[in-house]
Amino acid sequence: MKLFLREHVLLIVMQLVQFALMLSVFWMDGYHNIRPALYSIFLGFFILGVYLCYHYISRRQYYDRLSSPLETLDDSLQKTEQPPVSESLNQLLKEQYRHYHQKLKTAERQQQEYQMFMEQWVHQMKTPLSVIELIAHDLDEPESSDIYAETDRMKTGLNTVLYMARLRTLEQDFHIKPVQVTDIVHEVNRENKRYFIRNKVYPKLQEYEKDIIVETDEKWLFFIISQFIHNAVKYSAGKADYIYLSLYTRDKKAVLEVKDFGVGISKADVRRVFDPFFTGENGRMFRESTGMGLYITNEVVQYLGHTIEIDSEEGAGTVVRIIFSETQNLTPL
Repeated sequence: MKLFLREHVLLIVMQLVQFALMLSVFWMDGYHNIRPALYSIFLGFFILGVYLCYHYISRRQYYDRLSSPLETLDDSLQKTEQPPVSESLNQLLKEQYRHYHQKLKTAERQQQEYQMFMEQWVHQMKTPLSVIELIAHDLDEPESSDIYAETDRMKTGLNTVLYMARLRTLEQDFHIKPVQVTDIVHEVNRENKRYFIRNKVYPKLQEYEKDIIVETDEKWLFFIISQFIHNAVKYSAGKADYIYLSLYTRDKKAVLEVKDFGVGISKADVRRVFDPFFTGENGRMFRESTGMGLYITNEVVQYLGHTIEIDSEEGAGTVVRIIFSETQNLTPL
């Protein structure tokens, strides 16, 4: 109704001006009997009102469509059977939808090509890294340790690139199944044993319930735990010898906890650690930080239906927990 009135407000104003001019002409011509003039003006308003009512009722669907926001893109293809303006609108929206659909398909194809290229490139880069590690195996210390340290950094960076590319198609990259958390934790520890030795910080089991099984994606859970452990070790090097891993239940929910006694996180930075490319004060001290690890982790955790908690005190260490929902915990509690 508002759109209809806005469209016809000029017509109504012009009619008022026209009637006022008619009265003025009659009055200046000496015709002072106002009743016939008022009657003619009444008839004019009546005819105008009938026209506006008919026009609004006959095109009500058209105005409602223009006034109502689209809930989905497909709503733009709904037809309004009121020619000729409505038919033009239908054609315009149909063409707009077609152009948008073509651009969307092009963007999806480019994204798929980009993801395929990144995955192939990462896997290709891992081959020369493995060759370099084989060569380093025959070298003496400390040369071999230095080479291993650099190749580990490169592997971490390549994996971050790979997971970042896969983040764009999360729904296609998930495979939810029952997973025993302890198996993933041990696998992550085996994968990072050189990292522990190099930084002289070692994982220690504190509170551990071995039989906890949760529904999650095994590959992404490996990445999440790796991020927690990598950060705990990196920020504990030189300050503590151990990080503590705990797996337990709380309020019928499985909880995996990684605790360190490193540099900690300032209160100002805790709220932003999941922002993309945010490194904070620790990132300026530890140049290896990209600010993407926790961002990817948080995005994946939310998609999986898990929860992340972070408790940290600057200079005293950090505790990070991943909490699986009660429906995802398959172990009798």
